[in-house]
Amino acid sequence: MRSGKLYIGRKIREIRGTAKLTQTAFADRLGISTTYLNQIENNQRPVSAAVLVLLAERFGIDFSSISANDSDRMISMLTEALADPVFAAYTPSFQELKLIAQNAPSFAQALLNCHQAYRRNSEQLASLDGHLGSWTAEPTPYEEVRDFFHFVDNYIHDLDVSAEKLTQDLDIPSSDTSLALAKYLEARHDLKIGRTSPGDSALRRFDRSSKTLFLNPYLPAATRSFQMAFQIAALEHEEQVEKIAERAQFRTAGAREVCKAGLRNYFAGATILPYQPFLATAKDLRHDLELIAARFGASLEQVAHRLSTLQRPSQKGVPVFFARVDRAGNITKRHSAAKLQFARYGAACPLWNVHQAFESPSRIIRQLAETPDGVRFLCIATELAKGHGGYGTPRPRYAIALGCEISYARDFVYADGLDLMSKTAYDPIGISCRICERGSCPQRAVPPLKSNLTVHPDRRDILPYDIS
Repeated sequence: MRSGKLYIGRKIREIRGTAKLTQTAFADRLGISTTYLNQIENNQRPVSAAVLVLLAERFGIDFSSISANDSDRMISMLTEALADPVFAAYTPSFQELKLIAQNAPSFAQALLNCHQAYRRNSEQLASLDGHLGSWTAEPTPYEEVRDFFHFVDNYIHDLDVSAEKLTQDLDIPSSDTSLALAKYLEARHDLKIGRTSPGDSALRRFDRSSKTLFLNPYLPAATRSFQMAFQIAALEHEEQVEKIAERAQFRTAGAREVCKAGLRNYFAGATILPYQPFLATAKDLRHDLELIAARFGASLEQVAHRLSTLQRPSQKGVPVFFARVDRAGNITKRHSAAKLQFARYGAACPLWNVHQAFESPSRIIRQLAETPDGVRFLCIATELAKGHGGYGTPRPRYAIALGCEISYARDFVYADGLDLMSKTAYDPIGISCRICERGSCPQRAVPPLKSNLTVHPDRRDILPYDIS
């Protein structure tokens, strides 16, 4: 959805198909002409506010479920894929991409899958050093699962509702979460909580024969609660988990198992941070990560990740992006309900403040940023050290990033004191150098794909070439 207009022809056709109505009958129910309905369904005209109201009244359609976020994400991914030199002869307009994303999303996904396979083959072939080996065009299980969560908006309704019911029964978060979960496991499953042995690096280990859940004694309280909630998912919601993973139709058993682990993790996060209390608290505290974490006894990463899952129909939170980045710049977790999408290949933009977080451990860094398409964001980032144990124990360091489009910035305490109206207050960032169109960026690592380069023998600027 750009420039305020909503083109949702495919969704209107789906609604009409569910109602089993012809175009004429459906138009009559809405009080509009068949010609107008036909134009809406073919994305020749946007849906008006009046038609949206009629859809809600006469077909029970939730406004929040009619969103262009899916199309925006698809357009972003298509733009990146089609910037590859293999498509050098074809440069689609934004309107073309929008029509494909809205009217033929399955075809668009198939194209993206083909491009991903091509990229993997190219990278594997390039890495061969003369030795023949086996290689595959199939995505890795991790990539398959990452894409699954991306396309369901990182929200799993059935598991989220089940987790929330459990927290209501246990009076979480009003009661001590760890204590409540431990008592529940004992009362419901006759399961004891024990400690792992010295030298055992496992965070959690379940012994079925003794019905004991062993937890590492050095885990933070938030992690202990999470691991107990994970075990409840494994004991009580495996049928739900199996059905969701089955519906995803993964290519391999490995991907299905990775997804099932991710779904149990999802249930655990939704248990320690139950949807409605968490959403209300986030609004009341203006998304202050530290205060929210203290309120629920959770970690900053758990809070930031949970904010990215608030996509329940009719009860959505602020659309945010969330990412976790290691010191090498690898994005190890990612999700975006906002227009900012993360690069699927290559590193993230070096001008993004998430990289600066490593220079200021434990501090929350703010940034106003603008992407090449003119969309502005409030970005926050902070560095975290993970791990447990005493002196000499490895402690991986990460930075987490969270942000929203500037129209939502006032809902965040981190916007206080920033001049949101000043153009000079915004740092120019991109998605990745390979698709960023900024020609004079001093941090550019590689030229953008599909660009013409000019090298001047008698002049050298910050970049050794001009981009046109």
